[in-house]
Amino acid sequence: MKAGLGQIGCVFLLIVVAAVAADDVLPPVPEGAQAIALDGRVLYAAEAGAEALSKLDAARSDYDTNPDDADKIIWLGRRLAYAGDYRGAIRTFSVGMSKHPGDARMYRHRGHRYITIREFDRAIADLEKAAELIRGVENEVEPDGQPNDLGIPLSSLHGNIWYHLGLAYYLKQDWDNALRAYSIGFDISRNDDNRVSTTHWRYMILRRMGRAADAERVLDGISADMTIVENDSYHSLCLFYKGELSPGELLEGTADSPAGAAVRYGAANWHYVNGDVETARRMLTELTSTSSWAGFGYVAAEADLAAMD
Repeated sequence: MKAGLGQIGCVFLLIVVAAVAADDVLPPVPEGAQAIALDGRVLYAAEAGAEALSKLDAARSDYDTNPDDADKIIWLGRRLAYAGDYRGAIRTFSVGMSKHPGDARMYRHRGHRYITIREFDRAIADLEKAAELIRGVENEVEPDGQPNDLGIPLSSLHGNIWYHLGLAYYLKQDWDNALRAYSIGFDISRNDDNRVSTTHWRYMILRRMGRAADAERVLDGISADMTIVENDSYHSLCLFYKGELSPGELLEGTADSPAGAAVRYGAANWHYVNGDVETARRMLTELTSTSSWAGFGYVAAEADLAAMD
């Protein structure tokens, strides 16, 4: 078993074995693994850091005080995922669904983690259910698990449901449904961070659909002076699509991280939709040789390479 999982893997066993059969909510993987990549590689979690494990311990203690409390279930699941135990998180949210079947948050978070482990159809089912549950319900701020520098949560429950649903459809190359979800997400955006993230995906989807003029129009609201707190990578990509950043400026300093994977994927996709398939393939292949396999850009690179092959 890879480092890190031994410290946290027992958590979900204590809370879910009696309630949820693993085979009902998770596909089989080799012992100690988290997922199977679309190209067949076995994916293991990196060793969790001390801070992530400390916060997981606190979430476990909170859960133990009242295991039926929806908030405590959600935070235990989220902390498991932040520590790299995505399968444990999925099991935890599944238990939450059995106790709170009308709580859209359980489906939103489980759907997110199904994307992480490459179970796109399951993610779509969960996120469509979440979208159904929030119909006619007032939106709410979603607390951050990893706060930004200002300590201000920027996303909402409704926004995150539509964002992740759009991503799941994108990874299936279902462009119509991906655009539908991201367009709704854009319409309920609360700030510039939300606008640049949804604009980035809408632009890419429209280019994939051959609607270049429409793709250019979605960039009309993007400017260099937007107030961006978290989503610098998506902002930079949108400016790149507008021609205000060069490829070199866009890719400068992109690290082996989820944010770096997002930028490198966006650049590769830009080459692809502009007809340079070989450069796109090379960049996608390089991206999938990094370690940030849980990042959305990395997952999208896998999906594109699988479709190309």
